[in-house]
Parts: sequence; C-alpha cells; structure tokens
Amino acid sequence: MTLEQGKPLSESSAETLIAADIIDWLAEEGRRAYGRIVPARFGNVAQLVTKEPVGPVAAFTPWNFPINQAVRKISASLAAGCSIIAKGPEETPASCMELVRSFADAGLPAGVINLVFGVPSEVSDHLIRHPIIRKVSFTGSTVVGKHLAALAGAHMKRATMELGGHAPAIVFPDADVEKAARILSANKFRNAGQVCVSPTRFLVHESIYEDFAKRFVAEASAIKVGNGLERDSRMGPLANSRRVDAMESLVADALDCGAQLRTGGKRIGNAGYFFEPTVLTDVPPQARIMNEEPFGPVAPIARFKTYDEVVTEANRLPYGLAAYAYTRSAATMAAIGADLRCGMVSINHHGLGLPEVPFGGTKESGFGSEGGLEAIEGYLDTKFVSQAS
Repeated sequence: MTLEQGKPLSESSAETLIAADIIDWLAEEGRRAYGRIVPARFGNVAQLVTKEPVGPVAAFTPWNFPINQAVRKISASLAAGCSIIAKGPEETPASCMELVRSFADAGLPAGVINLVFGVPSEVSDHLIRHPIIRKVSFTGSTVVGKHLAALAGAHMKRATMELGGHAPAIVFPDADVEKAARILSANKFRNAGQVCVSPTRFLVHESIYEDFAKRFVAEASAIKVGNGLERDSRMGPLANSRRVDAMESLVADALDCGAQLRTGGKRIGNAGYFFEPTVLTDVPPQARIMNEEPFGPVAPIARFKTYDEVVTEANRLPYGLAAYAYTRSAATMAAIGADLRCGMVSINHHGLGLPEVPFGGTKESGFGSEGGLEAIEGYLDTKFVSQAS
C-alpha cells in the first residue's frame, strides 16, 4: 500500500489491521440480521417480517484507502449473503487485489467476490445497467456520485453513496486548545489530507484564535514529509500532479482574498508529488478553499464570535459528511451535536470510522451507511409474510 499509494507505513499498517476488525465485526453482525413477528389482529393469522439478501452488488472503491473502503463493501455484502463485483482503483490496484486474495485463501467459493479494473465510466455504466445487479455502493466524489446515483435510480437499483465532504472543525472559547490543536492537526494531515472526513474548515473563537493558530502551525511545521517507507516520515505525497496543482491554486486564491500564509504553501522538490503541510489564517468565507473540498494538506483557519454565527457557517455548504467540535461545556456539546447538519459529529476527539458505528453523510455527501448495523441493512430486502390457518 505504501509503495503504490505513498502513505507512511504506520498508516498502511493501521488500515490493514482495521480491515480485519471490519471483517470480524460485520461477520458477527450477519448473525443478527433478524426479522420479527408482528402480533396479528386475528387469532388465526401469523405475521412475519424477514430479511433477505438484496442480490448481486456492484461496488466502486477509491484510491485513498484502497483496503479500508473496499473491505467495508465486501464484508457487508458477504454478511448479508450477497455476491459482489468490485471495481478497484487503477491508482492502487495491488492492495485491493491482495484483499480479495485473502478471501480466496480463506476458502470463499469462486465467483462470490469478483474484482475488475478498467475505464471507470465504462465499467460503472455496464455494471449498473446490467439486470443482474441489484445494489450499487460507491465511495468517491460528489460529482461522480450524483451521476452513478442517477443511473442507479433509472434502473431502480438500491444505492449507498459515500461522497465528498468539507468538515468544519469548531473550537469554542472554553476548549482545551492544546488538545484541539494536537488532535485536529494529526487528522488534518493524515494521508496528506486526502481523507473524506478530514477536518477542512477550522472555525476558532476569536478569544483563543491566536493561541490555537500558533499551536496548530507548530504541529504542522514539525511534520516530516517524505517517502512513506522511511521510518521517520509522517506524511507522504499527494496522489498525482493534479492534486499538487489544485493545492497551489487554492493557496494562491486564498492569499488573493486576504488570507495569511503561516507555514508551507508550496511543492517540495520536483520529484514525486510532495506538498508542504500548509496553514492559512484569517481566511475569508469567499475564498475557494472555504467552499471547495481541498483534499490535500492545506488547513484554512477562520474566526468566529458567536455560537449562532459559527453554526450558520458550519452548515452553509451543501456538504454534510463529518464535523468536529471542541468544548468543555456539556450544554455546548449537546447543542452543537444537534445543530450541525451532517451524518457524523465527533466532539473532543476523533471518533469516526470504527466498524461498529455508522459511517455516512447527508445532503450532497451522500446517503446510506458503511458502518454499524446500518451498513448491513443496505444489502438486505425486507419481506412481509402474512399467513392464515
């Protein structure tokens, strides 16, 4: 994974281990795909609700987490009793291949998991239209997700869409600033910022703004960028030259809008696609980076004054995948958890992505879940049987 995707070995190892955890958890959850008995109005009637596999699945997985995203779809399919055709990422094919090989080595019958590669538009169009496919699962950009969701809808196929986000990270005035800066910076620059739930809009109360910014800049400046195979590397390269160009464009636009560059801001050398961990402060809401998912190691930090102001800004965009907040107030925790319009909220820590909890978004970040008991529900049909004696 490190050889083909670039992330540090520690991150590749963690992704592999959590994949095993996901397989175990969903395998056990398959045992709990219960139906139910509904008490009837008449004594001679039995009313049964059963769960059945939806049927063959077409799954489309991304390059940024080549094992983690594929294993969620494969494991949920198998746990529900569905076969699956997975379209792997061309940028990181080997990791996905080894995952599928592990199922084959474990004794899964031939034809239950099928892995294909090819031109994405051609593969998706063929699979989704094919009458044998009954379920579609996609992880990727909102633009592509909308197209595939429309195609699935045209053919009445059930779909799970885990799409892009632009996660606000709110730091309230009573927060533990050191803790917030440390945890948020670690998760911002994980996988070089190429993470759908990465914190990407930092909204910090004006009373602690400079303290937070200084600590965050110090954390970013201390990150060693380099070859993921080197033991001391903490951040690897971007995926391709397009991502480097995108980072340079977003930084230039933010500076033109009046933002301040506190650290980073440019490509590292001419070999590979390395980019400096970058922090921008006093970023205005009209800057592109406050409106477009950066998907890279650039962190924009903006100020806020009031609770209502920051909630409005956090909910302003059409995305609704993840959000983060830091506060010591139980009342603020309860309020912000309810007021943020997104699929996942993590308060005072980074608690997303565990096998046993839901993983999915709202609004243009998609629908359906790839975690928790909700994950397997997307691969099951509900049947009602009423029988009279």
